[in-house]
Amino acid sequence: MAKKTANDDPLAPVTLAVGQEDLLLDRAVQEVVAAARAADADTDVRDLTSDQLQPGTLAELTSPSLFAERKVVVVRNAQDLSADTIKDVKGYLGAPAEEITLVLLHAGGVKGKGLLDAVRKAGAREVACPKMTKPADRLAFVRSEFRATGRSATPEACQALVDSIGSDLRELASAVSQLVADVEGTIDEAVVGRYYTGRAEASSFTVADRAVEGRAAEALEALRWSLSTGVAPVLITSALAQGVRAIGKLSSARGGRPADLARELGMPPWKIDRVRQQMRGWTPDAVSVALRAVAEADAGVKGGGDDPEYALEKAVVTIARAARSRGQS
Repeated sequence: MAKKTANDDPLAPVTLAVGQEDLLLDRAVQEVVAAARAADADTDVRDLTSDQLQPGTLAELTSPSLFAERKVVVVRNAQDLSADTIKDVKGYLGAPAEEITLVLLHAGGVKGKGLLDAVRKAGAREVACPKMTKPADRLAFVRSEFRATGRSATPEACQALVDSIGSDLRELASAVSQLVADVEGTIDEAVVGRYYTGRAEASSFTVADRAVEGRAAEALEALRWSLSTGVAPVLITSALAQGVRAIGKLSSARGGRPADLARELGMPPWKIDRVRQQMRGWTPDAVSVALRAVAEADAGVKGGGDDPEYALEKAVVTIARAARSRGQS
């Protein structure tokens, strides 16, 4: 989700959108255009790339009009503007035209930093649009999308959606819109599963969850279905490894509230609760056995064995048995 400065008036003379997340950059533009057209339905919008804004072009676009029409001028990839055009922009910042909103999209970083500094110094409204590389950021984005619609989604559902869709914010936003349009009431993990069960990440984690819960038959069924739909075996071994390691981390951690353990172990609080339920049948020795099984399966699917499917089935069965080791003789 984009972060804004204290000056949050989309009709400010200049808006600076900084970052490399295309969806957020586009939304920053759409917000300004929507506000301008709400004030004047006949607002003229000029959307330009850096090479289209030549020296003198900005002066032409912002010159007084006989009809005093409202105008939005969007400049994309402002970091790539020529030196002469940057001079034009800096000159404009000192005396922006009335009824005109200039929107500059800048990638951030070193290139074009002089322009970036000048726009900030001029007091422009700024919208941060950073690339969301961390799963936690994408999870926060999904939650904010649901909140923006006024709908409720469980933490597990939000996490399942991120696991299912991946890192593409446009796809995540689209998925939230689809769920909100199609589903009544609270959106939970089961609903997400029904809509996006074919996704590689989702099916991989289903295999892992069933295995660490000791549900061998269901884990094998999920495994065979995943492989039949083209899920890469390495994704499944990765999910198995994450599942077993989470058990090991939590079993060796100090007791405490989920929020405290989440900070200590680098897991979301809802996952702490889930792993606590999954680890009931586990012992430290069982974790070691399961990790060895995952390592052997990983070697098997990466060329160390003749039958990757058998290697995965063997690992799944071993992990499921390990999950039921507590209390067994």
